[in-house]
Amino acid sequence: MSDDDGVAISYKLLERGTPVLTADGEQVGTVDRVLDNAREQIFDGIVMRAAGGDVFVDAPEVARITERRVTLSIDAGEAAGLPAYEPGAPEYQANPKAGRLGRLFGGSWRKR
Repeated sequence: MSDDDGVAISYKLLERGTPVLTADGEQVGTVDRVLDNAREQIFDGIVMRAAGGDVFVDAPEVARITERRVTLSIDAGEAAGLPAYEPGAPEYQANPKAGRLGRLFGGSWRKR
C-alpha cells in the first residue's frame, strides 16, 4: 500500500469499504458504517468489518480519517481486542445540558 493516504476528510465523508489500519500499519478491516449523533454533530466511532465479524471502533481510537484509509491510534494487538458490534446494544450520547466543554472533556455522558 502506498504511503500517501490522501488528504484528511470529515467522518461524514467516510465511505463504506475504506481500509482501516492500525497505528503500526496493519490492515485490520474496512469501514462498514459511521456512527454519530447527528443532532449534536459528534462522531461516535465506526463499525468495522473484520475477519471475525463486525466490531465497534470508538471515536478516541480513530487517529486519522483520509480519502484512502482510516488510521487507528491503537496497534494490531489492541485492535484484536475491540468489542463486537451489537446493533441495539446500549449506546451513549452527550448530555446537551453539560455544555460544549463538558462534552469535550467527558464525565457528562448519559445512557440513551
